Amino acid sequence: MVYGWFIAGAFTMFVGLSMAEICSSYPTSGGLYYWSAKLAGRKWAPFASWITGWFNIVGQWAVTTSVDFSLAQLIQVIILLSTGGKNGGGYEASKYVVMAFHGGILFMHALINSLPISWLSFFGQLAAAWNLVGVFVLMILIPTVATERASAKFVFTYFNTDNGEGISNKVYIFVLGLLMSQYTLTGYDASAHMTEETKNADTNGPKGIISSIGISIVVGWGYILGITFAVTNIPYLLSSDNDASGYAIAEVFYLAFKSRYGSGVGGIICLGVVAVAIFFCGMSSVTSNSRMAYAFSRDGAMPLSSLWHKVNKQEVPIYAVWLSAFISFCMALTSLGSLVAFQAMVSIATIGLYIAYALPIFFRVTLARKSFVPGPFNLGRYGITVGWVAVIWVATISVLFSLPVAYPITKDTLNYTPVAVGGLFILVVSYWIVSGRFWFTGPVTNIDT
Repeated sequence: MVYGWFIAGAFTMFVGLSMAEICSSYPTSGGLYYWSAKLAGRKWAPFASWITGWFNIVGQWAVTTSVDFSLAQLIQVIILLSTGGKNGGGYEASKYVVMAFHGGILFMHALINSLPISWLSFFGQLAAAWNLVGVFVLMILIPTVATERASAKFVFTYFNTDNGEGISNKVYIFVLGLLMSQYTLTGYDASAHMTEETKNADTNGPKGIISSIGISIVVGWGYILGITFAVTNIPYLLSSDNDASGYAIAEVFYLAFKSRYGSGVGGIICLGVVAVAIFFCGMSSVTSNSRMAYAFSRDGAMPLSSLWHKVNKQEVPIYAVWLSAFISFCMALTSLGSLVAFQAMVSIATIGLYIAYALPIFFRVTLARKSFVPGPFNLGRYGITVGWVAVIWVATISVLFSLPVAYPITKDTLNYTPVAVGGLFILVVSYWIVSGRFWFTGPVTNIDT
């Protein structure tokens, strides 16, 4: 992770730069699918925007599902540790209780996103401050409190192969490690979806995309580094027999304080800081979801489009907000039947989104290579090169995300990501052939681009 984070971050910046260039030329809340329509040309515009839009919106719903469900699981672990831990008779919530947490979190996010944009802006600023201060506090506090710290040699040179997944090849493990970094570095298209509510969108939209990636890379690496110095026994942290029941980061925080003060309360409080940060992340995800659903339905691409693109007196797409929360809840219901099915569902969060990111870039460097009219922010003569690097990287990670993550391969360890993404592709294309191609003519916009 220490080195893989920078590799994933560098290539993500290529994707972000290409998106920022296109965003500067076409600032609209439709974002990616509108860009695809403009860049693919008149003949292919409807189909290009259809594919991009559906991958984008389903990917966003999967992101919200993943973020809020992970928060529900973290709350479960906080309760477990607060009541004595696994080895002290602590309360372990059932999967139904976790699902109830998930539903409650989504309900709160929908309520917040139903507020006027001024309130949403306030919460956004609060989230930015909380995340920035919280990360710096944790990256310094945890290794400082820990009585046992890893050496610099361990942090920068040790390669753990004891993962319990039957994989020992270092190259393969490193490649799989890139995926966790890549999963984290998503969602920066939110700046594009908010451009119709942003002043000077053709410059501030691109700035938002690039700065969100850049800040994430720098601050994220600092956080990884700080926490890694507090890690000494990796197999134990991953073991389901520890007090956090195998939730590694929770066990790191808990042990750091327990080893020094005899109590893990401080670690639990630190987990609360992380929980609030994840809550804000989910809140922002619902905001992005609702704006995308609003724009996509405004262009008639969704069933019941006339309902989802309605706004209230405060200009908030209220129905799109609650639709996004409801679908994210439904997507998590698969966890009650099978965690394998749930993991396949949320795998769309990364691959689905990155496919949606790559499509307009691909059209920019191929069909619109000569016709593209750059906005105030542009890459000049490097635009084509950066675009191709971005497209090739997305193609690469799409393959990597489809690789087995455990051996031997059984029905419980099989990576169902290709099935989930392939299934989504078949559904979207089938919907287009059977119905969409007869009435969907592409996006419209109320922005003069």
